[in-house]
Amino acid sequence: MKKNSSSPVRVALVVPHIFINRDILSHVIFSPGRLALDLAAGLGDFGVDVTLCTPGAAEASVQNLTADMSYFDKELARRGYGYLELLKKHPAVFVALARQVQAELIADVYARANADKFDIVHVYTNEEDIALQFARLCQKPVLFTHHDPFNFLIKYKSLMPKYKNLNWLSISTNQRRGMPDGTNWVANIYHGIDMEKYTPRYDGSSDYFAYIGRIIEPKGVHLAIDAVNLYNEQNPDAPMKLKLAGKHYSGVSKDEYWTKVIEPRLGGAIEYAGHLKGEDLGKFLREAKALIVPSIFAEPFGMVTLEAMASGTPVIGSRAGATPEIIIDGQNGFLVDTPAEIATAMSRVNEIDRRACRRHVEQNFSLEKMVREHAEVYQKTCGG
Repeated sequence: MKKNSSSPVRVALVVPHIFINRDILSHVIFSPGRLALDLAAGLGDFGVDVTLCTPGAAEASVQNLTADMSYFDKELARRGYGYLELLKKHPAVFVALARQVQAELIADVYARANADKFDIVHVYTNEEDIALQFARLCQKPVLFTHHDPFNFLIKYKSLMPKYKNLNWLSISTNQRRGMPDGTNWVANIYHGIDMEKYTPRYDGSSDYFAYIGRIIEPKGVHLAIDAVNLYNEQNPDAPMKLKLAGKHYSGVSKDEYWTKVIEPRLGGAIEYAGHLKGEDLGKFLREAKALIVPSIFAEPFGMVTLEAMASGTPVIGSRAGATPEIIIDGQNGFLVDTPAEIATAMSRVNEIDRRACRRHVEQNFSLEKMVREHAEVYQKTCGG
């Protein structure tokens, strides 16, 4: 990636979510965390003077400023738990400790900016609500990127519209619908991925369709199951499998979606492949006939859609949210609303040129493009 020839902007890339910790991140599904690491590394290569500011130590190739995790760690030691065990058994305690760490991190970064250690602060991921109220006390520009729909949770609905005059970056044009008219949108920057991490397969000879992600009701996994069963009824001589990969949350926060809706339907054409990582996940993606993304809520983006296309795999995705900003219907996948439409798309998936799927990501959703657009916003915001 070509470096920026102008004087480097000193950026604090603040990722306050507690999952940005090398002891946690590899065990959870948290796309914003991995995006933040890629963005930080890419900005460093581009010539931006970037400091990644995180609650715990991150696997970062740039400067990494961390918060004080000592009291969190003392509580874990006292209980004999790991982070995720505490989250599962005592979520209120985990959240209380996490919010304390996050608040201290934000306060530290704002103080450093006021001491002229940074030219701009970019608060990234879904815990930026802690930083909103105090942004006016920071003497340097502050940017905000949110990774959920703005109206997804009560705390977002009630708080974020009050701060519409701050500097906001959206991750899709659809995401903007959750904020009021007059919101100060500085730019829309789509996510990007490192194409070198994805090995494509172009023959499309697989016997299964794939679902990847959190197995929760808003993701519409039950609709994918309905669709595959319908497809197999319509094509009894050439049935297909649906393989589910990802984390379910049985026993967590009273979530019964897995135990009551999904697990009873496993067997036959429906398989659970587990929570896949690394090369196992890459192989699972590129060998699938297509990825099904049946979300019933407004996805603000959808990283797995890019990952599938980068692997040469078409995507059958819901029209909800930002998915239509990624899928070109009939060219790199199909846009659908119902199980019947998913089943029809399954029967047409061989019409899609798998090479075109990868080209679409290379041209529109590369890591280089995402990094360059952030660097341009930083320079412009700082008066460059």
